Amino acid sequence: MFSVLSCWFSCFSTGLLCLENLRLFSYKEIRAATNNFDKSNKLGRGGFGTVYKGVWGDGTTFAAKVLSSESEQGIKEFLAEIESISEVKHANLVRLLGCCIQRKNRILIYEYLENNSLDHALQALGSANGVTCLSWTTRSAICVGTAKGLSYLHEEHEPNIVHRDIKASNVLLDRDYRPKIGDFGLAKLFPDNVTHISTGVVGTCGYLAPEYFVHGQLTKKADVYSFGVLILEIISGRRISQTIHSDMFLVREAWVLYQQGSLLDMVDARMEDYPEEEVLRYIRVGLACTQAAPSSRPTMSQVVALLSRPVALHEAAMRPPSFAELGGGHRTAPPDGPSAGLLVQASPKARWPPAAAAEAAEQPACSGSFTYSEVAPR
Repeated sequence: MFSVLSCWFSCFSTGLLCLENLRLFSYKEIRAATNNFDKSNKLGRGGFGTVYKGVWGDGTTFAAKVLSSESEQGIKEFLAEIESISEVKHANLVRLLGCCIQRKNRILIYEYLENNSLDHALQALGSANGVTCLSWTTRSAICVGTAKGLSYLHEEHEPNIVHRDIKASNVLLDRDYRPKIGDFGLAKLFPDNVTHISTGVVGTCGYLAPEYFVHGQLTKKADVYSFGVLILEIISGRRISQTIHSDMFLVREAWVLYQQGSLLDMVDARMEDYPEEEVLRYIRVGLACTQAAPSSRPTMSQVVALLSRPVALHEAAMRPPSFAELGGGHRTAPPDGPSAGLLVQASPKARWPPAAAAEAAEQPACSGSFTYSEVAPR
């Protein structure tokens, strides 16, 4: 079926790529295993290609990501994806099994995950025929597992990796709804001596951090922002695409409810039994991740700690991004949190992306930084 190679070989006009101990598959065997890429085997479609389910002769299933042959950008993303994850191994990251590079065909072979993506699960929740209601245990495990995968990329893998496209459709779910981060086509490697990269803005609207959207300044905190959006989607059961062009964009709605002391109004009404204090803590973590100033957002290892055990957030300094601020210019203290107050002062009709990018660019830096402390058991 395949051979295990350790070699250097030429790959497109973009240069040489070292694929050490990576399984190479032929186009012919992939085509046969996917029944000639039959539409019934289609799992999804992304910006650079289509994903199909395949079954080898021994019954083993896999996912084949077939990149568009017409896209020059697709070649770059293909090489980036191989470079980023060929050596990455973590329980919450999708495993790359091999690839096919034959004539114009560029295909990545991944492990197959039975429950598709988080986006698919959220879409099922909102459909008329949807019968699945994700329990709080499942939702919290998805949050924690995704955070652990990102923490590994940001802080444990050498060199560090910034994913750049954290979103519900890139969080895949196995048979038991355990999450695995996939699609590393936009990933950037961050050596130890690099604090930020100025780059063209890529990613998915709604998940983009304001400073990255406006200035193209990429740091690990851009992933943290995207993860914060993901938490709000998981808890509310609403996909960001459902709210992105409305006056109550999901992130803004969360900050409005925070200011009003009504955070529990965000919780998916279909989720009947859940621990209120724990859910409130998760929402506040999501808000901490979507703060205006990148320096005020937690690191992903801090996020893992915040989600994994009871902690108290010092929320007085938390400041929403400008598009999420309220009108009125007054201070209030959210009754369901320990905050001393949250200053909110922008138009209640703010949308995302902001009507004027300059407004976000002029947003003053947050003077306070994000901190947390563990709650002592009683």
